[in-house]
Amino acid sequence: QVQLVESGGGLVQAGGSLRLSCAASRNILSFNYMGWYRQAPGKQRELVATITSGDITDYADSVKGRFTVSRDNAKNMVYLEMNSLKPEDTAVYYCAAHGTTWSGPYQYWGQGTQVTVSS
Repeated sequence: QVQLVESGGGLVQAGGSLRLSCAASRNILSFNYMGWYRQAPGKQRELVATITSGDITDYADSVKGRFTVSRDNAKNMVYLEMNSLKPEDTAVYYCAAHGTTWSGPYQYWGQGTQVTVSS
């Protein structure tokens, strides 16, 4: 079993910045890619950003140019730098680890960290 622990959430004013961290209990290079997701009240969970083991990144259109995902393989950490935050970025942010085995894809999820952006 893999544990993912997010931290760094909080309350920030619009235009501000936050840096989320995700600590994994296992070597993150063992996964195909790591992802950040978010879920706002009354909405479905959505993908925010992903980063592969080869450092290829991808972002949701809504956060492109404002958020940056990165990883530190030596520390088994994944980060999400969030700038120019908007009230619509308010959500619980989750870290996830994605991999595949002979039986198919799998993922592990953290418990989430709350990000609240005030206007």
